[in-house]
Amino acid sequence: MPHADSPHHVADLAAFVAASPSPYHAAANVARLLQAAGYTEQDEAADWAAGPGGHYLVRDGAVVAWRVPAGAGPGAGFRIVGAHTDSPTFKLKPDPTYGAAGWQQAGVEIYGGPLIASWTDRELGAAGRLVARSGQTHLVATDSLLRIPQLAIHLNRSVNEEGLKLGKQAHTAPIYSVRRPDLTLLDVICEYVAEAELTADDVAGHDLVLFDTQRPRTFGADEEFFASARLDNLSSVHAGLVALLNAADGEDIAVLAAFDHEEVGSQTRSGASGPILESVLRRTALALGAGEEQFQQMLARSSCVSADAGHAVHPNYAQMHDPVNRPLLNEGPLLKVNANQRYASDAEGETLWRRSCAIAGVPMQTFVSNNDVPCGSTIGPITATRLGIRTVDVGVPLLSMHSIREMAGVDDLYFFTRALQAYYSGA
Repeated sequence: MPHADSPHHVADLAAFVAASPSPYHAAANVARLLQAAGYTEQDEAADWAAGPGGHYLVRDGAVVAWRVPAGAGPGAGFRIVGAHTDSPTFKLKPDPTYGAAGWQQAGVEIYGGPLIASWTDRELGAAGRLVARSGQTHLVATDSLLRIPQLAIHLNRSVNEEGLKLGKQAHTAPIYSVRRPDLTLLDVICEYVAEAELTADDVAGHDLVLFDTQRPRTFGADEEFFASARLDNLSSVHAGLVALLNAADGEDIAVLAAFDHEEVGSQTRSGASGPILESVLRRTALALGAGEEQFQQMLARSSCVSADAGHAVHPNYAQMHDPVNRPLLNEGPLLKVNANQRYASDAEGETLWRRSCAIAGVPMQTFVSNNDVPCGSTIGPITATRLGIRTVDVGVPLLSMHSIREMAGVDDLYFFTRALQAYYSGA
């Protein structure tokens, strides 16, 4: 049976994921919850505030929050949890109205590395931001609007023997209408902007992605599993936020950095390869009276937990996993290790994470790849390289990673949050 506190935690995560269909929505939701908890928004173009208490900034689809304990000064360090707001999806092209054979379709680019087949035969919405010619930005999320239909088996009789083969350009354009050549997709999306009357002609630019409109839910013999879109990596964003809000003040400055664009390499102004985290740390240090030498000393006292989803052993493909390290759902969050530094964990980082889990009273597991199956990477090595901060890679184990609907264990999601809270509190 799940831990007594897991169902409430997972219900809160489900609401967070449902309200965050794009990175812009995720950042806005984190900001809304921080503000409700008394955090103050920082304007990047204004003088920097580093007084005791909570602060945050939003840059595009990224959000960074930091809490300064009373009496903190240049002798403090930073305790950072890094995550990312984006997930593999489809992004609408600049002029997204396509069509063939009487159908109206959306022109899309594949964003990141989704399991493309999982996106077929599902009702999809469009979400993100619209920027009007006036310069005003509007967040928008539609209801079920689009669908990528598969070809019937009668017209593709070898599909079950040879596998589904989808051309990224030819076979992924979703349908949104039929025999309506006058109906542009942007006009339909603009109808969902509640705070202003907007037409496609009013839109100067947009960043819009597709999302699954099916809501998250628990399932299993004991309701011990959780199925949802975007668990990679909103599970970590949510865990880091809840941990930050509930952690006790320690001697160090607690930081949550939820970056955008991790799935496509992080090399943007709101990504982990960009300057956003370093800027927050440096400006906070300077506002606390630190000079450059003292700032470097603060970094040397700091650490980062790179929080991103990992892999559970798959019962139907067990040969794809390491024969000894085989994480299961609901057995605890992962320590992620890779000799080639695709993950930034080392022995000292492992010790920090084990101590955090022990203080939180939660189990933990280790993930390492099968040598014949190279692993992906995270923001961990990027952060360690940019800032020289001790970094450890961790996360909840998933099945169906990068599917439109991923699968986690309800206890792992709760345990992970508890471990991050212990880390923030000084473990």
